[in-house]
Formats: sequence, C-alpha cells, structure tokens
Amino acid sequence: MRALFAGVIGLALLSACVQPEGQTRQKHQGVEFAPDAQGLAVLPSNQRVDFGRSPKGVIPAMIRELGRPTAMSLNDCPAGITQRLRWADLELSFTSERFVGWKRGTEQQGRVCA
Repeated sequence: MRALFAGVIGLALLSACVQPEGQTRQKHQGVEFAPDAQGLAVLPSNQRVDFGRSPKGVIPAMIRELGRPTAMSLNDCPAGITQRLRWADLELSFTSERFVGWKRGTEQQGRVCA
C-alpha cells in the first residue's frame, strides 16, 4: 500500500508546469483522477488514492496535478468533516485524519456534504 501511494506521489512530483492563477486542470501530463467506489483511480496507471489516506499526502498530490483547490463551506457537512476542497467539478471531503469522500456532479461516494 505504501509503495502504491509512493508511486502516486512520484507521479505528482514529475509535474513541473506552472498554472495561471485561478484556473484548474482536469489532467496534467496525461494523469487523471477518476472517482470510484474506493476513492480515486489514477489514470492511465493502475495506482490509486483510496479513502482512508491522510490529507497530508492526498492534498499535496492533488495540488501538484490539478493546481490550487477552492475551499468549500462546511455547512451541511456530516459530523467529523473538517475540510472540503474542490478542483473544477471534483470535490473531496476530509476528516482531520482521513480522505473520506468525493462528489462530482450528481455522483458521490463516501462521506460528503449536502
């Protein structure tokens, strides 16, 4: 599991492009995060960012690949959610210790805010 996460971070570290402020990318150098029942698949690789991972690892990797997120309000969030971040149409929910949910359009998985 650690090797898998290290691979995701390694992919993220390979990014070197600068993004104009205020814009978000869907992909960077062919890497895309595809939400599914267990968290996020990292395409086209077979690597993953699954629910339960620490925000300290997930958020920096997402920022490297997709740019800075928009912090969302915690109104209408289940108890325990302490951070809600959005990259374009992908929204991730976190407790203080874990990645717990995603929302994209009408689809969602895990613990998300209304």
